Order: sequence, then structure tokens, then C-alpha cells
Amino acid sequence: MTDLYSAKIILSTMSKTLSAQELSDILEIPIAACYRKIKQLESAGLIGCVERRLTQSGKRVCYYKSQVKNASIEFSEGRVIACIKKTDGPTENYVYAVGNDIDEDDSGFVPARH
Repeated sequence: MTDLYSAKIILSTMSKTLSAQELSDILEIPIAACYRKIKQLESAGLIGCVERRLTQSGKRVCYYKSQVKNASIEFSEGRVIACIKKTDGPTENYVYAVGNDIDEDDSGFVPARH
């Protein structure tokens, strides 16, 4: 969610389901980059494939929907704190610390420690 492509994909799929090709066309994101971002967002639980449709050529196409109801980001004392409320109810908090020794995943964000 920390880059423009991810934010565009999440925002575009909040109100309707879209395929990777539709997202690529609408958002003017190269298709390969679109698939990479979709995979990352799916792994993070921020979007999901909610429907698979069969094309006339017999290919199955996945349609994605955002799992984010709303999100807020706070910048404070060398940290970025993201609070993400998901459509299925739970709220998740993530912290990105600049120059700290917090264990990070590929996104740089880790679940907040309370």
C-alpha cells in the first residue's frame, strides 16, 4: 500500500471487481507490474479474488475486490504507522521504523507491537 500502483489498485477495487487486465488498462499500469502488485496485495490480505469468469476462449480470469474498508497512515518519530480496517471486520496495525532494528517483511511493515 506504500506505493502508487498498490494504492491505485486498492482504491479501484473498493467499489467494484476488476480483472488484472482491466486494472492495467484503467490505471495505465504495465500488465506485468499489475500482476506483481496484485500478488503482493493478495499475500498481504488487502485484495482478494472474489470471482473467476470463463472467457469465450476458455481462459479463466480472476476478478479482484479490495479487502480494505478504510486506512489511515500516521508519521511519527521516525515511524510510519498504518491502521487498516478490513471489510470483514478486523483492524490491523502496521509499523515501519526508519533505521530501527524492527524485523520487517518484504513490504517493510510489521504488525504493531503493543
